[in-house]
Amino acid sequence: MNRPRRRLETPIGASTLLLGFEQPVRISRAGQAADTLVSVYCGPTTTPAVGEHGGRFSGVEVLMAPWAGFALFGTSQHELANRTVDPDALPHGRTAPLRELAAALAASPGWAQRFGLLDEVLTHWWDTATPGSQRVVRAWSLLVRTGGAIPVPRLAAEVGWSVRQLENRFREQIGLGPKAAARVLRLQRARRFLAEGRSVADTAALCGFYDQAHLSGEFKAMTGCTPREFAQARRFAAQAHGAADRLRGEATSLVLPVRPDDRSGPGAHFSKTRRIG
Repeated sequence: MNRPRRRLETPIGASTLLLGFEQPVRISRAGQAADTLVSVYCGPTTTPAVGEHGGRFSGVEVLMAPWAGFALFGTSQHELANRTVDPDALPHGRTAPLRELAAALAASPGWAQRFGLLDEVLTHWWDTATPGSQRVVRAWSLLVRTGGAIPVPRLAAEVGWSVRQLENRFREQIGLGPKAAARVLRLQRARRFLAEGRSVADTAALCGFYDQAHLSGEFKAMTGCTPREFAQARRFAAQAHGAADRLRGEATSLVLPVRPDDRSGPGAHFSKTRRIG
């Protein structure tokens, strides 16, 4: 039985391209007007969002390193941070609108054909993309590899830039400054440890937070709940209807009740997620 779905999505170190097939999804974020879109592009975020649909929603979600989003769409990623937009509103320079790609994916006879078409199109896009800075790519890779633990001055020195140069290039090609990007990656690692059953104290120490209070404050700011609330909600969701994460092996999402007294229904389902970068 199809039912309305609501799911909270926490910040991850990626940009998102969602190519929807039919029905729209409503995306809301605190302090912003909600967006109702069939296809969505979202730059990197530092705040949680809630996605809702009426019970029938299908599409393909492509997760990419933020610098890959900059190369493909040619838009300063800072303009897209903490926002959702129609991807056809971006000056991506494609010969055909992305809604035509979404329609072609929807019309394909099966998922194997859909992913074959998507791989072909994305490969062509990448071959004709405007390349970004290799220093940005290297700096981002170092941040990801260390889980956001590398100090910003050291990161700048590693790629041969001043801190100001690094900040400017990150805002352009990542969407967040290096300090904000490190916060997101550090919290992403913390969520994974908490989902594995580690204590808040151990998680804070392993992920480079000053103490439990520091971790709790960052968690609340970027997910809307405390570490314990998040872990408890994850356990409940796993018992009720299984995982609903956007990244394999990552604790990224919480299934929410459609109404305060509603305890049923999984989050929006995507048959597969692709990553670029």
